[in-house]
Amino acid sequence: MSVVIVGGHERMEVQYKDICKKYKCKVKVFTKMVGNLKNQIGSPDLVILFTSTASHKMVYCAVAESERKNIVVERSHSSSSNALISILERYA
Repeated sequence: MSVVIVGGHERMEVQYKDICKKYKCKVKVFTKMVGNLKNQIGSPDLVILFTSTASHKMVYCAVAESERKNIVVERSHSSSSNALISILERYA
């Protein structure tokens, strides 16, 4: 399963990747807005939006790309490791 995480804290990026690895998921993490975000998202199975730490522009770009490619989007206000684990428990 492939996952894209949009938002979150930079200092947690390694933890996000380790948690996804435990659930046998490939992961891309975008904690900051990059110019070509919609091209870098690709075609994952799941997009996780940490809405409290993502800019409106990042959220809009990720949601628009997900709708265009019929990708499941899961939103979480919390960007903690426990929030990520509970999302992966449901989908992975």
